[in-house]
Amino acid sequence: MGFPVGWDSAGRAVVVKDAGDDPDCTNGARLTAEVRVGGHDGETVLRAGEGIGTITKPGLGLAVGEPAINPVPRRMILAALAEIRIEPVEVTFSVPDGEAMAAETTNARLGILGGISILGTSGIVRPFSTSSYRASVVQQIDVAAAQGERTVVLATGARSEAAAAGLYPALDPVCLVEVGDFTGIALRRAAHAGMHKVVFVGMAGKLTKLAAGVMMTHFHHSEVDTSLLASLAIEAGAPQAVVKAATATATARHFFDACMAHDCLDPLALLCERARAACLAYAGSRFELEVVLAGYDGSILWRAGAPGISPAG
Repeated sequence: MGFPVGWDSAGRAVVVKDAGDDPDCTNGARLTAEVRVGGHDGETVLRAGEGIGTITKPGLGLAVGEPAINPVPRRMILAALAEIRIEPVEVTFSVPDGEAMAAETTNARLGILGGISILGTSGIVRPFSTSSYRASVVQQIDVAAAQGERTVVLATGARSEAAAAGLYPALDPVCLVEVGDFTGIALRRAAHAGMHKVVFVGMAGKLTKLAAGVMMTHFHHSEVDTSLLASLAIEAGAPQAVVKAATATATARHFFDACMAHDCLDPLALLCERARAACLAYAGSRFELEVVLAGYDGSILWRAGAPGISPAG
């Protein structure tokens, strides 16, 4: 699993990662994983131990009651375990002081209780500073402009970038910019660089923040405006279940899932349009702008600002 493994007196495997010894980590977190032979119903099971959060609300892409281990790290853990063991096992993850660390995050508001989360959409953490990430976004747009490119596609993360690449397969890779939380910086730089067309590809959470006029979308700087989602659902004439889902949790994903479950895309179409209008206003309407809603599975669900507003085919 990439961590040193030891065995205790009871014959249990104990995996330890001390982030305090890692120069790229500053919180001194110590992650341990205790492995016991024998899973549940023939399956390997991951458990939340001390300091690891548990999911208590829907909308996070994980089942209620499960440990707060994101899907990609979960798959990587299970794949690594399958390489070294044939029989199912039970793995309990712990982070001493994790509950205290979680008090400094938004976990409780999102329904993650008891500790911190094991995060990541790639399963790999690449440390970076805010200033360097912002500089890299600006630099990539400038490089694309210097190469004579006049279209740039902005994506918020790995999954939306993959969706964008599938949507514009002929585009030079330099034009695919992973902007993270720096959408506003990227939009204004694209205008400054003389781009003729900008495409923003993101998921429901980021689009909700953009629709509310928030161009720096990091969770420390802003929260999802669930009342905005509710108003869009009402405006679209959505079923009451969808309207209620908008404010049932602090996440946009719960609202998104409700829209999909009820085959009700109209509120999401309005969300795209509202986000597009806010982005154009922020950037000074200097270019053609397309806003694309990507599903959490990487599918393209709606495009606003392409030739008309249209569901993706």
